[in-house]
Amino acid sequence: MVLWVRFLSKKRSSTSQRVASNAVKGEIDWELRPGGMLVQKRDPGDAASGPMIKIKVSYDSYHHDITISAQSTFGDLKRVLVNETGLEPKEQRLLFRGKEKDDEECLDMAGVKDMSKVILLEDPASKERKLQQKNQNIQKAYEAVAKVREEVDKLSEKVVALEAIVQGGTKKVEEKEFTVLTGQFMLQLLKLDTIDADGEAKVQRRIEVHRVQGFLDTLDNLKARNSNPFSPSGNAVSVTTKWETFESGVGSLSAKPNPLLSSTRITQDWEVFD
Repeated sequence: MVLWVRFLSKKRSSTSQRVASNAVKGEIDWELRPGGMLVQKRDPGDAASGPMIKIKVSYDSYHHDITISAQSTFGDLKRVLVNETGLEPKEQRLLFRGKEKDDEECLDMAGVKDMSKVILLEDPASKERKLQQKNQNIQKAYEAVAKVREEVDKLSEKVVALEAIVQGGTKKVEEKEFTVLTGQFMLQLLKLDTIDADGEAKVQRRIEVHRVQGFLDTLDNLKARNSNPFSPSGNAVSVTTKWETFESGVGSLSAKPNPLLSSTRITQDWEVFD
């Protein structure tokens, strides 16, 4: 019995010496558990075999229920949250019990359990970059809309010139001029459609779209008037039917009464002759 105890003691001593030797050589990584126990660091592949827990992740005014292995790291949790929030892992900051957690730290080691709550914040530097990018995009959209507006202003002068000719009626405008000018306005509409705008830039783009559509309607009306100047929409002579009033009142529904007829009174008083 004594020999067996001595054998076990020697075996434990030998194991401890071997672990200590490997630790000195850097062959074993250690991690500190919440209770203060120093244990060998687990293999990242062991996370998939751990128990599954549900975590409530709060981000702004949204709450996400995430199911993940308890032995996963906070870095693993960030990768899961990419699809839920649209934030890349480097843009995320995870806080548990008021402290930010490192990507390498395991959930269960930090005390995360089933139905625990984790807070997600967007990295301030990432927010600043996105804000700068948004402002740059708005400015770019403003410049693109302004460029289209300049082109529309030039084209509008041609519309005014065509309108003066058509309304003047001195000569007929070739249909080709309406076709070409309409195509140029349509090109500006396509340019406006490709502008990715937000906020006030989007409002300015919408205004310019309505403006171009108004010129297109004007061109359609001018084209119809130019092809048929005597149409109701053109400068046609207004023909009205006006009845001439004769003294007899014939030919008029509102003829004046004949004064002779109106002054005659028929009576039954018979005159007696001698």
